Amino acid sequence: MIEMKDLNLSNKRILIRMDLNVPIQNKIITSTERIDKSIPTIKLALKKNAKIIIASHLGRPKNYTYEKKLSLYPVYLYLKKIFPQINITFIKNYLNGFNIKSGTIVLLENVRFNKGEKENCIELSKKYAKLCDIFVMDAFATAHRIESSTYGVCNFVDIACAGPLLSLEIKNLKKILKKPKRPMISIIGGAKVSTKFNLLESLLKITDLMIVGGGIANTFISAYHSIGNSLHEKNFKIQAKKLYASKKIILPIDSRVGKSYSITEPSINKLISEISENEEIMDIGDQSIKNYIKLIKNARTILWNGPLGVFEFPNFRRGTEKISKAIAESTAFSVAGGGDTIAVIDLFQLKNKISYISTGGGAFLQFIENKTLPVLKLLDKFSI
Repeated sequence: MIEMKDLNLSNKRILIRMDLNVPIQNKIITSTERIDKSIPTIKLALKKNAKIIIASHLGRPKNYTYEKKLSLYPVYLYLKKIFPQINITFIKNYLNGFNIKSGTIVLLENVRFNKGEKENCIELSKKYAKLCDIFVMDAFATAHRIESSTYGVCNFVDIACAGPLLSLEIKNLKKILKKPKRPMISIIGGAKVSTKFNLLESLLKITDLMIVGGGIANTFISAYHSIGNSLHEKNFKIQAKKLYASKKIILPIDSRVGKSYSITEPSINKLISEISENEEIMDIGDQSIKNYIKLIKNARTILWNGPLGVFEFPNFRRGTEKISKAIAESTAFSVAGGGDTIAVIDLFQLKNKISYISTGGGAFLQFIENKTLPVLKLLDKFSI
């Protein structure tokens, strides 16, 4: 796979697909993190005297209809603040081409306003390709999507390469998947086994131990114990037993239970065997927390995806908080990814204490499952 840093970009039109899908309220960007992560890529392109064209999606427009609230215009204004000395242009109608000079930047309007983007339309992909001499894929978070601006365009350009952010993601995830330092522990939370079955199956082939929590743990436990009213998937008990047979999965032995999802609901610690019919498992229990922390302290590699309880409620947050802080304090190489996982990291201010935080949600999970992504297979075909 060619990397952007290895190419001569001088006087070349480079189309960089970024992930600038930032939260915007009343025309104000409420978190610039995704843009900030892409700034080094832009700086590298400027240093190489390229003609820089930036593409991204924002939100989910309905039927490719223009919606002002989903315009990338606020991102354009932010980029102008970051690069006050650079000529930056915002273009709404760009599919028929435009002029651009070296050392300048053009930000294209939201690609999801273009009909056929989500369906990977061939004609649209060709139009994107005509805009550039080199295509740079730097949006890991959308690398699992087969769409015109992420995948289709690669089929019609002379050169396509990986940007710095994408390269960094691949490097760090491969570090875990190919030669992890042992022992390796995977910590998997979330609501459903069904959505993460392939992930669990893939991870069990490489991990030494797997700690599970949340609704996922409930489904495993329900195959062997009564769990009252707890969230679980009855139809997935057989699959859960199959995975549990690996003897690598560590289940909670106690839990925090309640009778309703409420901020005022009492949080009661109970052994799994003591849960009443009208109670629900909301979090892992005190002894399970102690057991898990011991395992985390001994780990040399940690992969973390998902909260271990209903962390949105302070009364059922303890398990997720204690385990996430144990990961942060660990000397192991730790990788975290997934939307809820990022929310936990932000909540407990652990951002600088995790070795690597993936920018991908679905892409993160799919890469771990398959050890590649559709667009990466395409990028592998290009050579200098």
